[in-house]
Amino acid sequence: MNTTSNRKRRIGAVAILGLAASVAAAGTGIAATTPPSTVHATAVTAAAAPQPRSFQGALPAPTGPFAAGEDVIHLTDASRPDPWVPSSGPRQLTVTMVYPAVPGTGTPAPYMTLGEGAGIVQRQHLPASSGVTPQTLAGVTTHAFDGARPQRGKYPLVVLSPAYENPRMVLTSLATDLASHGYVVALVGHTYEDSGETLANGQTPPCMICDAPASLDFDAVAAGRALDESFVIDQLTHGNTAWPLAHLIDKHEIGTAGHSLGGAAAAATMIADPRVRAGVNMDGSFHPDPTPGQITRPFLMLGTTANTDWEHAWAALGGYKKWLTVAGADHFSFSDLDLLHEQAGFPTPPLSPERGVAITREYVTAFFDRTLKGIHSPLLDGPSPNNPEVNFQH
Repeated sequence: MNTTSNRKRRIGAVAILGLAASVAAAGTGIAATTPPSTVHATAVTAAAAPQPRSFQGALPAPTGPFAAGEDVIHLTDASRPDPWVPSSGPRQLTVTMVYPAVPGTGTPAPYMTLGEGAGIVQRQHLPASSGVTPQTLAGVTTHAFDGARPQRGKYPLVVLSPAYENPRMVLTSLATDLASHGYVVALVGHTYEDSGETLANGQTPPCMICDAPASLDFDAVAAGRALDESFVIDQLTHGNTAWPLAHLIDKHEIGTAGHSLGGAAAAATMIADPRVRAGVNMDGSFHPDPTPGQITRPFLMLGTTANTDWEHAWAALGGYKKWLTVAGADHFSFSDLDLLHEQAGFPTPPLSPERGVAITREYVTAFFDRTLKGIHSPLLDGPSPNNPEVNFQH
């Protein structure tokens, strides 16, 4: 795969369950709506009329000692208009806060709102026969709990940014696991950049930048996401008014991670905001590549073996850095998407979706443990017999 096609591939993954409309009415096939260079879909012929599918999604339970509490907050940046729809007024963001909680407290949190689920179904033209409905999407088991009692103490903050077209909740399995290991996580929904984020007024506006990716300036999108992330950090660390549990955050230990375009946003945030001490790019092209001296704090690159456009970024990174590839993974392996694909009965890559989630959780947590908590993990020292799929590139 050449650099140009690979860069396009990792601009972003289409929203959850990237399934083509051809799952649909005639029941003649399954195909993903991602560009042909990324998709792992295959045509499946059916001799008879399709039976309605049954979809009951469930994310894996967190692996740490704490439960995962969850709050959804709504923030408004009065200092700037929305970059995509200026007429809508100041930039509005919906953010899911996931935090270390006391087991057995709170009530199960929905995966998303019905409005967000409807946005996915509408954008992907998913038929009722797929079994993927707003209700079944909202009902995916998350192992996060609304109103859960927080653990005592202060914890590092990790800001997460999803892929282009992907709503924030597709990084929930990573967020809940980080919280279970003692992190406060802010899952940022970038309004008008995905299938829909439900705002404070209850509306769920659609994507305004998804229909013409070829003409989109992704450097500008990544820079805008960096502004979103820094604003969220401001709101969570100044005055403790944006979120009632902001006292849990250690404002001196902040990291950022993202998938695909969200990975580019993580790098852009590190360049723009010196408060962010460590960053992770999960299978995303950089927009633009950093230049020497711009990122001198710890950085992890975790991606597929198809990466061909990270060499320049790698050379420019200073300080502690790791570049890991995962054999058999595809672009969706680093989010919830492949797992939900599998549970809905659709094709998945050679790497099992469960392994993709487990590897992502283990290595991202180990990286932040080392860089934000000062806890050494041998997982980052070199190849592990427990994770034979993970290769150290440098």
